[in-house]
Amino acid sequence: MELIDGKKIAAQIKQELADEVSRIKAAGMKTPHLVAVLVGNDGASETYVASKVKACQEVGFKSTELCYDSDITEEQLLAVVDKLNKDDDVDGYIMQLPLPKHISEEKILQAIDPDKDVDGFHPCNVGKMVTGLPTYLPATPAGIVELLRRYNIPTRGKHCVVIGRSNIVGTPMAVLMSRKDEHADCTVTMCHSRTPNIKEFTLQADILVVALGKPHFVTADMVKEGAVVIDVGIHRIPSDKTKSGFRLVGDVDFDAVAPKCSYITPVPGGVGPMTIVSLLQNTLKACKGL
Repeated sequence: MELIDGKKIAAQIKQELADEVSRIKAAGMKTPHLVAVLVGNDGASETYVASKVKACQEVGFKSTELCYDSDITEEQLLAVVDKLNKDDDVDGYIMQLPLPKHISEEKILQAIDPDKDVDGFHPCNVGKMVTGLPTYLPATPAGIVELLRRYNIPTRGKHCVVIGRSNIVGTPMAVLMSRKDEHADCTVTMCHSRTPNIKEFTLQADILVVALGKPHFVTADMVKEGAVVIDVGIHRIPSDKTKSGFRLVGDVDFDAVAPKCSYITPVPGGVGPMTIVSLLQNTLKACKGL
């Protein structure tokens, strides 16, 4: 069993990005600028946005964080989106989800200029992804594909089972793994909360990507020997063994499943760091005009 070290690979990519930004600046070209929009006081969102801002600083990007109270109206937030769309200094921006319930996420995401949509959520960019055209790929699935590539994990002809069908991870992950590409070319099965007998499918998986959002959902009896397991979930659960009183776990029961795997991502330190560097890669693409 080999651990897929997302932290290590993310550090390598950050160095590659920093080197390229240095070359861009030396040539007198524009510094990439990423904006993060945060609405309300969701703790997880605040932590995530802070880590994005820190990562921007590490690679030499310009970053801006725009924070708004949770009582901002949909109309006011659309005005923010419009202003960012028209700001030539902003290469890309992300709207941190979830948004308050009185605001339509769909309406906000569709108002974002597709050329600045570095999250890859706009229907135009989703359509380009599905048809294999150059575009901004959703950060988490793109980060997972990059991990498979950098670890030289064979994917061609393999059976990839994806648990989860969100537009952020599960659906784009299934699309990317089925593409005609050296680091894809899988036969893909997508399972979700309404799939009966999920275990029947997971036991067939050469590559299992778990993004269901339930702690320790995947147990050892659901995984075949030698499988590659990618755990996208992250949850805080109480623990009397840590100073903080909690610990982070994934959607996979790591301790029980890991011995059966050829490769597995840990939580934390697996997929999470790759999500952030994928976002930075998209921002650099946006700055260079894709």
